[in-house]
Amino acid sequence: MKKRGKKYIDALKKAGIESRVFTLDDALNIIVDTHHVKFDESVDTAINLGIDVKKNDQQVRGAVLLPHGTGKNVKILVFAKGEKEREAQSAGADYVGQEDMITKVQQGFMDFNRVVATPDMMASVGKLGKILGPRGLMPNPKVGTVTFEVGKIVKELKEGKIEFKAEKNGIVQASIGKVSFGSEKLKENFTALLEVVNRLKPASSKGVYVKKVSLSSTMGLGVNVDTLKLRII
Repeated sequence: MKKRGKKYIDALKKAGIESRVFTLDDALNIIVDTHHVKFDESVDTAINLGIDVKKNDQQVRGAVLLPHGTGKNVKILVFAKGEKEREAQSAGADYVGQEDMITKVQQGFMDFNRVVATPDMMASVGKLGKILGPRGLMPNPKVGTVTFEVGKIVKELKEGKIEFKAEKNGIVQASIGKVSFGSEKLKENFTALLEVVNRLKPASSKGVYVKKVSLSSTMGLGVNVDTLKLRII
């Protein structure tokens, strides 16, 4: 993979690249080609939607299994009991428990970044709302993390299933992989995300739905994508 120096990055900034729009292919090529740091940067997208998140019928929240994953190490905590506890362990969950694990989280244990729970555990898991909620970790049936199919969801999360939610300004932010994936894999991940976002368009949303799309790497440029050339609703 070609790496560029900081002087090249600065030259692009002076050329106003961050104020222009590019096709998806060109935008991803710019991000990959201008990678200039030693670590493998994450590539993120911000999708600005034409919705009013203050209205209950215009909430956009969902999940998508990225074809090539995120490139990040996912540690999963599962709240389950009996047979489902054993199923979660067999599927590769990092931590599985019941009241003992709830107590551990209450005492400060946070060595995980995804949480799954079976429906019969949610009354107890609700005690962790103030801890998990602000961190976006609370299990939710809308994104499949409250389920009796714990083996299936654990495997999907390990393979790269991500959650997304439109924030207060109507912007969906998500990671679509690492720079080392290359343009083609990043494109396939982004396309998978956009297709799900499109399917979740609220019926009451009027006008332009996908207003703006930008891509960026951890330490690199922010590049705007031409939404008119994307397959959007």
